[in-house]
Amino acid sequence: MTYSYLSHLHCPKCGTEYDASQLHQLCVCGAPLLVDYDLERLASEVKREDIAARRPDLWRYHELLPVQSEANVVSLGEGMTPLLPVPALGENMGIEHLYMKDEGIIPTGSFKARGAAVGVSRAKELGVTELAMPTNGNAGAAWALYAARAGIRATIVMPVDAPKITRNECAVSGANLVLVDGLISDAGKIVGRAVQEFGLFDASTLKEPYRIEGKKTMGLELAEQFGWDVPDVILYPTGGGVGLIGIHKALKELQAIGWIPAERRLPRLVAVQAEGCAPIVKAWEEGREESEFFPNSETIAFGINVPKALGDFLVLQALRETDGCAIAIGDEALLREQENAARLEGAFVCPEGAAVFAAARALRASGWIADGERVVALNTGAGIKYPDTVSAEVPVLQPEDSLKR
Repeated sequence: MTYSYLSHLHCPKCGTEYDASQLHQLCVCGAPLLVDYDLERLASEVKREDIAARRPDLWRYHELLPVQSEANVVSLGEGMTPLLPVPALGENMGIEHLYMKDEGIIPTGSFKARGAAVGVSRAKELGVTELAMPTNGNAGAAWALYAARAGIRATIVMPVDAPKITRNECAVSGANLVLVDGLISDAGKIVGRAVQEFGLFDASTLKEPYRIEGKKTMGLELAEQFGWDVPDVILYPTGGGVGLIGIHKALKELQAIGWIPAERRLPRLVAVQAEGCAPIVKAWEEGREESEFFPNSETIAFGINVPKALGDFLVLQALRETDGCAIAIGDEALLREQENAARLEGAFVCPEGAAVFAAARALRASGWIADGERVVALNTGAGIKYPDTVSAEVPVLQPEDSLKR
């Protein structure tokens, strides 16, 4: 039995192909590399019905993942997160069929565990012993913990303003954790120098090909959860954009192997950013193929505070190919939506997930989301990882006091 139908790597900019059995970072042209599979053979040898009886984690799709031996899988049980109807919030927005894909319950508390699981597993398979990466928090936490499970040493550099709990996750894992008084772009420069000086494996966003393969499993799960069909719209909080790129890649691969109908229109993808850091939105509105560095970026949705994404051209390409769009949301609006989600649905979503719900509301109000469409909002993490986004004044009673209503 073939565990993975991994074929080779290719550069989406210049077309150069690479041997997947070797360790690679970026293409010689500087672009990120993407993973290819022998989809024709996979389609003839594996049926989607084969998936149904497998364990409910992302490794149920191992044929479409790059790890070639099950012995190298590093897992904490990640994947198969719930697809929840959110009817009260949907009614409040005027969206009849609104769903939330809830990544907050995944190991490490965010969708970053998907990329870490596959990225670390493949790094282990290829002989990596030490990796380094910059992070806004959640990715570093996930990679540090999965690296610890794999016996790989991790160096993590994050902004000093990153959520404290993600700092603690890195520290408790035994990672070499360093804070920088700056943005993730500044952390990336420090990592780049360390990679050159010490020969570390660079696990920065899209500087290795396999994180995206873990993120794409959100798209594989959505298709299976919709009965091997797809919704009309998928909204995604976009910093580095790996998840959006991955979902698009997953759905195209499923069409290629016949697991979803080839004639079915793919979901319109929406890249959601914060008004304080919206390079993709600016590039989209200006009709550009790449974004520019977004100066003085700042947002309470820390996970999408990425002033320049390496894979921006792939995000913009995915939006164009699916007739999607990019939209920026203000911090006040996303905080209101975070409260709405908790009050109406009992879902304490992360600020990035709240931005997605706010975007859905705005796009419905504008008519971009039409009557009767099935809309999926990606909540990429647990709200409890961002305690500072909520403030509450609570009365304090003495033991002899009585409750008042």
